[in-house]
Amino acid sequence: MENGTKREGLGKLTVSSSLQVEQPLAPSKLWKIIVVASIAAGVQFGWALQLSLLTPYVQLLGIPHRFASFIWLCGPISGMIVQPVVGYYSDNCSSRFGRRRPFIAAGAALVMIAVFLIGFAADLGHASGDTLGKGFKPRAIAVFVVGFWILDVANNMLQGPCRALLADLSGGKSGRMRTANAFFSFFMAVGNILGYAAGSYSHLFKVFPFSKTKACDIYCANLKSCFFIAIFLLLSLTTIALTLVRENELPEKDEQEIDEKLAGAGKSKVPFFGEIFGALKDLPRPMWILLLVTCLNWIAWFPFFLYDTDWMAKEVFGGQVGDARLYDLGVRAGALGLLLQSVVLGFMSLGVEFLGKKIGGAKRLWGILNFVLAICLAMTILVTKMAEKSRQHDAAGTLMGPTPGVKIGALLLFAALGIPLAATFSIPFALASIFSSNAGSGQGLSLGVLNLAIVVPQMLVSLVGGPWDDLFGGGNLPGFVVGAVAAAASGVLALTMLPSPPADAKPAVAMGGFH
Repeated sequence: MENGTKREGLGKLTVSSSLQVEQPLAPSKLWKIIVVASIAAGVQFGWALQLSLLTPYVQLLGIPHRFASFIWLCGPISGMIVQPVVGYYSDNCSSRFGRRRPFIAAGAALVMIAVFLIGFAADLGHASGDTLGKGFKPRAIAVFVVGFWILDVANNMLQGPCRALLADLSGGKSGRMRTANAFFSFFMAVGNILGYAAGSYSHLFKVFPFSKTKACDIYCANLKSCFFIAIFLLLSLTTIALTLVRENELPEKDEQEIDEKLAGAGKSKVPFFGEIFGALKDLPRPMWILLLVTCLNWIAWFPFFLYDTDWMAKEVFGGQVGDARLYDLGVRAGALGLLLQSVVLGFMSLGVEFLGKKIGGAKRLWGILNFVLAICLAMTILVTKMAEKSRQHDAAGTLMGPTPGVKIGALLLFAALGIPLAATFSIPFALASIFSSNAGSGQGLSLGVLNLAIVVPQMLVSLVGGPWDDLFGGGNLPGFVVGAVAAAASGVLALTMLPSPPADAKPAVAMGGFH
């Protein structure tokens, strides 16, 4: 039985009936949730390529390490604007195709355009006047940045409405929302596994022999080939989901509310910003604490997301940018580590619900796993020092790769990070859906507000990450240390300040959710 709450107006909370029983998810609803959640695999396949291959790639285009993080600014800036806007308009969309589906379709189309631009950046740059060989390639960089901006806009157009549609299909039931977000996280892991597997394979370009050109070497051709697969995967999954899943008809009351909001929008030049600022102003305390914990959590994660393969290539393998041997081997090894991480993430995503019940609730599980994240990020220092101590040279004086023990240790560290990552990809979104449902807020808008707590830390790290690392010699460890401290702080706040959602308030009653 559920002892839930409802929010009336903008102030007080009133207790709902404690005799409400949450029914098990019907098979007809479950398969729809699974099909919609599977879109995450296509989106995350492209993200996996971004996170594993693009930071090294932009350095090969001539951007130095201290400025490489600036490229990633476009992601959080577009996310800060796009996802809340899309959330607002998808909440109030009255299209005959549904509220969420038009935005999902548009996002998928933009992703395909973006990955084409990124994959062919070197070719288009050379055709526009860039020189061949090593060095600064301004035109290729310009094409790459445009594609990167479009890709981040498209990903935000996709993920927000997908999660909102999952919440719609869950019918406002907190247990179903957690199940839906767990499936979304699982398919993100599947996409990661496929993306990192493709990124770690150095001969994929042979499947698409036309991908290797004068301006596009083997590394570039492999990246381009990966993006061809990304286009096919996302197009297939999105088409299946949009064809098979129909959105529920809106109640007459909701249709009237949408008509009123759209009529008001015609009188206001910026209706969305009034909504978003109003949402921030009137957020209940649980949502504010959730935003703070999420913000610290992403300050912890984003330096590693930016520089994980670069750390493996430089600190562990001892390579340098442009070194076709050790650096490339390190990037591929980092992609293998991310592949292992995604396998752990996939299994952990399916076990989040079970572990939450055993440990005592969603917030407690998230808090504990944030401490696991802090320990793992701190362990990068130990792995780096072990790699530096065990450096070896062959008879010709050429630096060799790390010892098997060091490489295995680094890969195990990557894999272990999949455990807290499962919580990051599911628990805050489930809590936001639950808190907003209890407060009577729109799912799209509330998830857009949560997205602000993700993109603002990304902007901060993108701005100061490279210069901060450069201040301490240009390595990746300074950012990882800051991440470890932020993860520990996030864990403390999650355990001490973040309230349990209503479904967790009665741990003695079995409901199929966190308790």
